Formats: sequence, structure tokens, C-alpha cells
Amino acid sequence: MSFRSGVVQVAAVGVLLLGTGCGTRLHKTSFATTTSANAGGSAQSTTSTKANNNTASDVGVTPNEIRVGVVASITSPLGPDAFSQSSYSVRAYFDGLNDRGGINARKVKVITCDDGGAGTDDSTCVQKLIEQDKVFALVGTSTFNYAGAPFVNQHGVPDIGGQPVGNEYDQYPHLFGIYGSSSPRNGTIGFNGKLYGGTEVYRYFKEKLGAKVAAVVSYNISDSQRFANYTAAGLRAEGFKVVTAQVDFSAPNWDAVALNFRSKKVDLVFDAIENNGNVKLCEAIDRNHAPIKAKVLTVQSWSDSVRTDYKAAPICRNALYATANDLSYADTQYPPVAAFRADMKRSFPEREDKLSMWSVEGWAAAQWFDDAVRSCGEKVTRTCVEAFMNRAEPYDGHGLLTPRSFVVSINPGGTSHNCLNVARWQDSAEGGRGGWVTQTPDMNANCFDVPSLAYSP
Repeated sequence: MSFRSGVVQVAAVGVLLLGTGCGTRLHKTSFATTTSANAGGSAQSTTSTKANNNTASDVGVTPNEIRVGVVASITSPLGPDAFSQSSYSVRAYFDGLNDRGGINARKVKVITCDDGGAGTDDSTCVQKLIEQDKVFALVGTSTFNYAGAPFVNQHGVPDIGGQPVGNEYDQYPHLFGIYGSSSPRNGTIGFNGKLYGGTEVYRYFKEKLGAKVAAVVSYNISDSQRFANYTAAGLRAEGFKVVTAQVDFSAPNWDAVALNFRSKKVDLVFDAIENNGNVKLCEAIDRNHAPIKAKVLTVQSWSDSVRTDYKAAPICRNALYATANDLSYADTQYPPVAAFRADMKRSFPEREDKLSMWSVEGWAAAQWFDDAVRSCGEKVTRTCVEAFMNRAEPYDGHGLLTPRSFVVSINPGGTSHNCLNVARWQDSAEGGRGGWVTQTPDMNANCFDVPSLAYSP
């Protein structure tokens, strides 16, 4: 098993969306079509301005330009920030890259499409980008329903650094998710329909916080329960006593859940619910004085929105932890993070208080594409780019990411060596504004040898 841990962390996004599957359809719009031109600050070296000997070497590649597509569910029923974050940071990276001269004197033209969170509109988006706009690749895909994935794969278009909400990035060979994959990706999901994830997150909280009784909260909906069951199995594998709490999606009784935590002496809480449910759960925990050590969020909740979302639950808010496989966007002492922050500030200054780990991962996706294209020299082809993505050497985004690859595991159910980054929200951080404080000085040293557990997607 290589990097299923990251995918497991974001698998809860599927649960995030459960309440929106009630027939809501939004019209597809193109939210921006830009040729990047602003200043940036990426960690990449300055591109040479030598004479351009480039050729039009593949679809979407001209002597002076490379076209990429960005698909995101901007106007999804979950609101404008649920799936937009990585799309902004992808564009910010390419803005900075173009300001430095592009890649071997080629500028990157970004063509974006909003699929509105609907599967049919997602298919329309990818068909337009591939057939009409003639993009070379997709970068940083972030969509609720990636219905267009088979079309992307059929046309051999590299999809680099996408956010795996569904299982497409463990299914198709031309799709390269931001977390890597150890699955065969031969058209079927995972290994004979099974995916695998490590237990390093649970091991961390057992060893670092001394937690012993863990709760898993879910809705009475099948997808929510499936992820909750997987989480509970991982906790039990790490020796936790597990308390399960299922709530009615239409009429959740959060106070009853919190009171149960207090009576069962729960000290660690995981969930398979959406962000609003987590907020309400935290408010109930405060209201009923449940003495938990940690409420653990997934990577998509590692964002600045915690500052306002949890304002009515200050005790629980200061017990919020989140895990990821990337450097924290708050840790600007690291050059890649400083470059990310500089690019975002220059391209989208209005989003300075809306940063998140998903925006970090969008920027990392663009950097991964940059490195893959740069490896081809002047003759840029999809075959060359995919060879870079499929190489045996793990990729770490110049230190921004824990190492990851697309090498197929020969023993998916065995033991894996997985590393992670952990942060805790503290109201005292950032001059009293509150912020995420990293708990792991070196995420690449915060590693555990753990079992890989199978689960059905």
C-alpha cells in the first residue's frame, strides 16, 4: 500500500455531500477563462529565456503555449467554497509560472469550467475542454460527481493532481490523483473491487494523546455508515474501545450523542458526517460538558473557516485536530508554503482569509504538472508527461508533500509505512485570531508501520 491513507482521509467528502443528492440541478457556467499573467512566487527555478525551438508536439501544445483545463464544482449545492479552493490555487500557480516565462518559453493557458456539481454537466465540461478547447491535460480537478472521468481516460488525457472524491483515481490509468495510488488502475476499482487504507491516524492519537475510547459518528445513510464502519474497524485494529453513534440525518439529536460520549468516557471523536453536522456536534459537546481530548477532522476541514464556523463551541474548537499528507498552509517557514502563499496573495488577495489544505493541494497539483512537463524538454507529449507520473521514484512536491507514487502494490493487505502531518486549532494562535498549529515538526518523521485494511467503495 502506498498512499491510500490520503484517499481514506478524503473519502469522507462523499459523506459531506449526502444531503445534496435530492434532485437539485444547477445550470453549467464557465466561471473564468484566463490566460495567466500575474506575478507569482512558486518554488520552481526561473525559466530560461533562450531562443524558442519548441514545436507543436501534441494536442494543446504550440511553440508558445500549453493549454490545460480545470474542472471544479463552483456552483454546487454545497456553496462556492466547497470545491473551488483548489481551482484558485491552480490558477495562482500558473500565474506565477507564466510571470517567470512559463515552461521552456511556453506559457500555460488555463481554461476553466464549472460543472455545478452535476454529473451530466461534468461530462459536458470535460467534452468541451477536450474536443473544443483541445486542452493538453486537466490539472487539479475538484468535482462533486466526476461523471466525465471515463471520457477523459478514453481520450488519453492526463488528469494530474485531482481531488479524489469518488473512486475514479483508483480506476483509470490516465487519472493521477493528488494522493497517488497503489491500485492497478486498469479500469476496475482498486484490487478486485477493494481499496486499502492504513491506520496511522488512529495510531498517532493513541500514542501521542493516550486516547483509549473513540467514538465514530454517522448518519443513518448507507454511504455514511460504510465510511463509519471502516473507521471503526481501523480504530479497533489499533486497540481502541469504539463507541458508535448513529444519528437521524433529517432530525439529528446532537445532545443525546454528546451525553452518550460523557457517559462512555469518550476521549477521541471521529465522524462520517458533513461540516455543518460537525459544527452542531461540537456545540453539543460544549453544551453538555463532554470532556474529549480531540475531535478529529478530515483534510477538507483543515481551513480558516473553523475560526467562524465553530464560534459557538470554543472548548470543542480548541480540541479540533486535522490530519493531512502535506505541509500546513500556516507554516510559511518552508519555501514551498511561502511560495504558495505569495502566489495566492498576488492572484487572489480577496481569499487571504479563505485558505485551506485543499488550496495547498491544488497548487501542488499545478507544480506536479510543471515538473512533469519540464521533464520532457522542448518536445512535450502526453506520453512523456505520463511517464513522469508513473515513474518508480516517489514525488514529494519539493518537500510540500509526503512522498507518493502510482506504483502498484504487490501486497495491498500487508503492512505499510505511512507518514502524516497533524495540526490542532488554537484560539491563541496568530495573535489571538486563532489558527492551526502544527503538532508534528517533521511530517516525514511522523511515520508508523501499520496494517492496511480492505474496504468496499
